[in-house]
Amino acid sequence: MFTGLIAATGRVLKSADEGRSRISIELPEEMAGQLSEGGSIAVNGCCLTALDISRHAFSADLAEETRARTTLARLPAGTVVNLELPTPAGAPLGGHVVQGHVDGVGRVLALEEKSGGDWELRIVVPKEMAEALLPQGSIAIDGISLTVADIADIADIAEMQVGEEANLRMAIIPHTYAVTNLRTLSAGNEVNIETDILAKYAKRRAESAPSKITLGYLIANGY
Repeated sequence: MFTGLIAATGRVLKSADEGRSRISIELPEEMAGQLSEGGSIAVNGCCLTALDISRHAFSADLAEETRARTTLARLPAGTVVNLELPTPAGAPLGGHVVQGHVDGVGRVLALEEKSGGDWELRIVVPKEMAEALLPQGSIAIDGISLTVADIADIADIAEMQVGEEANLRMAIIPHTYAVTNLRTLSAGNEVNIETDILAKYAKRRAESAPSKITLGYLIANGY
């Protein structure tokens, strides 16, 4: 389990494009002693198994599902990526529960500096992911724990067709901008999205057990 609090950033040393299944990532020296062969590490929010660890790098194999569902197979060498090690049992949960299981890919619409050094990030996500989001709820974007400030199309999400997209807005504090890969993003860039696991379970529960609260129930009970 992760929390979405990024420990450090690294760079892609060898990409996994052109059919390669292995990606190589620069490993900051302060993290090298904490990562062991076969251990887990989140790269842009995707939980990977670390292999061939050295003082300055590690590699990881990308399963076909990972290649299809995330951006990792399309990242060229030199791309800045967010890194986070698993949260030890009993450690404070500083962000929110992040599994490292990416739901899919969103797209940056804009990243704009606001007054006071804050930034505003706007992205679009597919309807299927937007259904598990709500204003002031949690979301992991490239592994960063953020709060959804608002969803521009929230009233229309239920009526959207599969493949349509919803617009999200997040407020970014200067610290988050400075220590993550957000500082390298621009309009059009793809980002990995993981919605809140609690919201996903609630959505599945609602789908499998429709509410018993009907108009007749409300009238009969004096509402």
